[in-house]
Amino acid sequence: MQDHEPGPDCLFCTIGGARDDRANFVLERAGHWYLIINRFPYTTGHLMVVCNRHVESFSELDGDEGAEFSRLLARGERAVQEAYRPDGINVGANLGRSAGAGIVGHLHVHVVPRWHGDTNFMSAVADTRVVSEDLAETYERIRAALERI
Repeated sequence: MQDHEPGPDCLFCTIGGARDDRANFVLERAGHWYLIINRFPYTTGHLMVVCNRHVESFSELDGDEGAEFSRLLARGERAVQEAYRPDGINVGANLGRSAGAGIVGHLHVHVVPRWHGDTNFMSAVADTRVVSEDLAETYERIRAALERI
């Protein structure tokens, strides 16, 4: 994979350096990662775990980053379970444009709640998804769940 330099056009670098967590839907920050609501969710409660450092793949992580990733991912999973009680959860990363990465070059992992019979995981008509909750409400629900766990 190509080496991508961070820059002012990297959304995740910009959010990582910002301090208005509520405006950016950042739920929690750790030393090497942050947990954020996806602004373009596949389903209600769709989170992402984003690396602070501008790296493209898991193979570029050091040991501390890898261990902290696991802890923050687990917290995100538990918060989604607590807040929404989904029937399942998809966890995944798209490494590179050909793999479907919407933001190429900055490692992030999706945590997507799923329910039996849901049909909204992939856009079917005009790249449109329908979610049943405003992102600000999602933010508050998951923040409250994080405080309880």
